[in-house]
Amino acid sequence: MHICIFEDTHVKNFYPLTYLRPVYDLHLGTRSLRERIEDAFPSKHILYHSRLCLAGHLRESYGNRPVNDFPDEDTWFINGRMLEVENIEGIVQGHDGKEQVFLCGNSIALAFIKRKHIGHLAQQLQTELFHRNLFDSLNDVQVPCQLAEYPWEMMNRNANEIEGDHHTVFKKRKRSQPTRLTYKGTHLLNRKQIIVGSETTIKPGAVLDAEHGPIILGEHVTIMPNSFIEGPTFIGNHTTIKAGAKIYHGTSIGDWCKIGGEVENSIVLSYSNKQHEGYLGHSYVGSWVNIGAGTNNSDLKNTYGPVKVILGSRTIDTGLQFVGLTMGDHSKTGISMMFDTGTIVGMSCNLYGTGLPPKFIPSFSWGSTSSLSVFDLEKSVEIARRVMERRNVRMTEAYEALLRHVFAQTEDERREAVVS
Repeated sequence: MHICIFEDTHVKNFYPLTYLRPVYDLHLGTRSLRERIEDAFPSKHILYHSRLCLAGHLRESYGNRPVNDFPDEDTWFINGRMLEVENIEGIVQGHDGKEQVFLCGNSIALAFIKRKHIGHLAQQLQTELFHRNLFDSLNDVQVPCQLAEYPWEMMNRNANEIEGDHHTVFKKRKRSQPTRLTYKGTHLLNRKQIIVGSETTIKPGAVLDAEHGPIILGEHVTIMPNSFIEGPTFIGNHTTIKAGAKIYHGTSIGDWCKIGGEVENSIVLSYSNKQHEGYLGHSYVGSWVNIGAGTNNSDLKNTYGPVKVILGSRTIDTGLQFVGLTMGDHSKTGISMMFDTGTIVGMSCNLYGTGLPPKFIPSFSWGSTSSLSVFDLEKSVEIARRVMERRNVRMTEAYEALLRHVFAQTEDERREAVVS
């Protein structure tokens, strides 16, 4: 029996974060949504379904594991937006072998399809994403689970997910004693709730406060002097927390990042930098982002009311009091940039200037807050290649093709936003 992790038509709700990755590669807590499903079913053969434009890049990233390639076997299909994997483990393990669709609201949460129908389904999925009409002939039943709908929902539950992940990580760590270097003058509050990975260094004057939630540090992390980290927080492998940084609860930082200033209840994906002073709060930041010195975002309206965001042509009421910045991959800000509550910045933007920019900035935008133009595609690709090479990451042909595809895909949003 196989398990296929899939994207559905809700992927557009996660733009710009999902232009260069499937929705199931978004991170929550200490892991991606994909890893949560994989960890729940370690004995199953896992395959993946994604948008066609992502397939080549994913095959490279996943070590040639099956992407959009379905075996002639009975298969469970699990929605990659799944947040509560534990609620579906029992369904999969105890199923009676009949074809069936399990719904979460109006979305497919998971489905069991017999091998005799896989070939026909695979043909449809060459050009389509998963949607309810694919399984009109099958019985359906509602299941108690939750699917992510927007990035800010993931940010809002990040602290709780870190706490839940702590138990899993702690069990694994108990099997070995990692080498670490903690200097005299370092303060670890509620030490039993702090996990420190192998070859991680914590310098004098650093304070790790786990009295209100766990702190998980990956391998080869450097915590520089006089920095403060409050749990629940997760710091990924090879990441550096700069001197004097203030990292507050609910924050997850990916691998190979450099983080300074003040960060609260935010998710920052791998290879992104926010090295200098400035506030990042209740935000979700993609990979290969560079946030300039003194850049700040608002995450709370002066009215204390619910935050609305503009996503392309849609205005969405989040229902949340705290929503900050959503920024796509390869975007950058100059010094002293400011962002209004609930701002969305597309991928591969280069922004500078004073004052507040629009609350929605299309992908491949270049310029100041008062005048935005199109970021030349060739220049954008070359800068991305240069940035990746500095981290010893080679831009593959598949990745470059994906960048070019997204440029064409986002042309309408630039036109609608009047980016000249």
